[in-house]
Amino acid sequence: MNVHRLALPHAESHRTVSAPYAATDVVLGSEQLLNGRREILIRHGDKLYRLRHTSNDKLILTK
Repeated sequence: MNVHRLALPHAESHRTVSAPYAATDVVLGSEQLLNGRREILIRHGDKLYRLRHTSNDKLILTK
């Protein structure tokens, strides 16, 4: 498994994280998913999940 440096955009700053990835992987920024919102709902099969951006700048996914 190769580990590469992957730059991910962030609202306040640019951070670089170590992440294994393949050339075919799709990387989306959280701002693309949330689109200015603090939370979104994600349907996965018959389940509904909530992705929330906290005031501590963390992402929380709950069922």
